[in-house]
Amino acid sequence: MLMNIAPIERSPHPVLNLGFRIFFLSAAGFAIITMLMWYAILVGWLDFTASLNPVYWHGYQMLFGYALAVIAGFLLTAVKAWTGVPMPVGWRLFAIFLPWLIARILWIVVIAINNPLLILLAMAADVLFWLLVMLAVLQAVLVVRQKRQLGIVAKLVLLLLCQLTFAVGTLSNQQEMQRLALYTALFVIVGVVFTIGRRVLPFFIEKGVAVLPDGTPSGIQAKLHNSLLVDRLSLLVFFGLMLAYLYDSNSYLVSALAVSAAIINAVRLCWWHHVGIWQKPLLWSLYLAFWGMVLALLMIAILPWFSFGASLGLHALALTAIGMTTVAMMARVSLGHTGRNIHKPPKTVVLMFVLMMASFILRVFAPMVATDYLLVLGLSQLCWMGCFVLFLCAYAKILVSPRIDGLMG
Repeated sequence: MLMNIAPIERSPHPVLNLGFRIFFLSAAGFAIITMLMWYAILVGWLDFTASLNPVYWHGYQMLFGYALAVIAGFLLTAVKAWTGVPMPVGWRLFAIFLPWLIARILWIVVIAINNPLLILLAMAADVLFWLLVMLAVLQAVLVVRQKRQLGIVAKLVLLLLCQLTFAVGTLSNQQEMQRLALYTALFVIVGVVFTIGRRVLPFFIEKGVAVLPDGTPSGIQAKLHNSLLVDRLSLLVFFGLMLAYLYDSNSYLVSALAVSAAIINAVRLCWWHHVGIWQKPLLWSLYLAFWGMVLALLMIAILPWFSFGASLGLHALALTAIGMTTVAMMARVSLGHTGRNIHKPPKTVVLMFVLMMASFILRVFAPMVATDYLLVLGLSQLCWMGCFVLFLCAYAKILVSPRIDGLMG
């Protein structure tokens, strides 16, 4: 009897073994570079000559540069586990990564060289990158016909539309179109985080509290409560919040929907709590990040009625969903998918998470009372960069080295 066994695809270097490796590594490095450049622009050390609002440049880099790189790395790794279909590795993975890298370089160059062609090329590279990610995920989903993954695919399509909308707005100098594209992208990314979080956080907690740091069973068998109705209600209310916010960010409807979304997710987080998480940095960091998103939703609901700018609520949502959550996910995934002990992470991870939380507090709460805005903003950015410096110190070698068990991944 003949067996048709597909050959295992190899890569020229461990960093191309799976999507999380090259994208997490590059996202962390870019998080430092782009934040440093943003501070230099704010204080006048760097002249911003591009025909683009510098605030929108910053927002674009955070969303379509950093956040999408992390999401790409996660999906190009996790979809294989969800569907059983191999994802791109080796040179095929590099072909997806290369447009992202080219776009990041071009977006930095346009700061000093005001050339519409460079901006067009940068946006084209970004669109190509995300299109390749989307097609890789869609192909895997279609092969196994997993309808439950179509929600993720739909969000990826929305992000592609946001990229295209921002491109049109930039080339036609329509700032309102750029703003809507960025705000929509932020809400869609938060929706992706909520969706992935619902899948992995209860699972991580149940498995995590069952094992001691040395890898031996703890004797704890946690079975966390979930509700399909609440899951669907959470996404429906959040989608309504996005639409209402884009129409009028200071409306009673926005406040009502934001409070509703916060309550729904707070209920889920209460269901998912287990006292054992506080002994595991890779659990409590992710758990606190989701509580931070609940707090951000409440801030979106309340702050505009107390004469605070709407940007504080959006930054709260961004720093929790795009900052705290992604760092916690990268820290765990990078260990688990390289065969390392996820229950005994590098000692620097606690300080790493503390710095990200400090960045959140300084960026969101300090401006309410501080007289020197640039000072607290600079301190927040310093904490952000410090977090990713520690991540690279702890994880760079892990991400570029083979799995310790000798397997492919």
